[in-house]
Amino acid sequence: MKAITLLFFLLALGQYSCSTSKMVNQWKSPTTDVFEANKVLVIGMSSNQENRMAYEQKLVDIFDKKGVRAVKSIDFFEQSFTEAKQSENQLNEIEDQLLEAGFDAILFTTVTGSENRVTAVQSFKDIDNTLESFRDYYYSNQHVFYEEYTRDIYQVYHTESALYCICPDKERELIWKGYIDIIDPQKIEKSVSDYVKVLMQELEQQQLLVVQ
Repeated sequence: MKAITLLFFLLALGQYSCSTSKMVNQWKSPTTDVFEANKVLVIGMSSNQENRMAYEQKLVDIFDKKGVRAVKSIDFFEQSFTEAKQSENQLNEIEDQLLEAGFDAILFTTVTGSENRVTAVQSFKDIDNTLESFRDYYYSNQHVFYEEYTRDIYQVYHTESALYCICPDKERELIWKGYIDIIDPQKIEKSVSDYVKVLMQELEQQQLLVVQ
């Protein structure tokens, strides 16, 4: 019994300590089996300049190692681009600029929302004992009526990454979209690294950009 208890503890510990990001859902165009691009623009849509720079740089570095040519939007666009809303006509003009510069794909990432979650943690005494009778069970758990649970409150950010083709012979076409949750981010370096790892694993599995 002690071995089983230890196993469950280690599994639970691994679940919360390994990665801050997890894929929640995704969609892929049914008409696209494989998608390769000559040049990808990476856009991290964030008002936090430091986070945006860290994310775009990390993703571009990984793409480079995979043999995929990628460029940070923070290098391509002027700073004023994100300081004001862009009209549809302005975005069409920007798309023409991207085509002229040799881009044929854009990978967007943005935070779509956040929420607080609560984990109730109860201290169990003598967990190896099996309490079979009502008397034993009630006696061991009656403290819940008058004692507060220890509550851990943590933040979850909901994000989405979307891959678009900007091929000259067709309109902007959505190729793939993935929904990733960032769980209780504490350090920007780890959060970015975990997110990029989850994103790249899925792109490789779906044969998108990184084609084996």
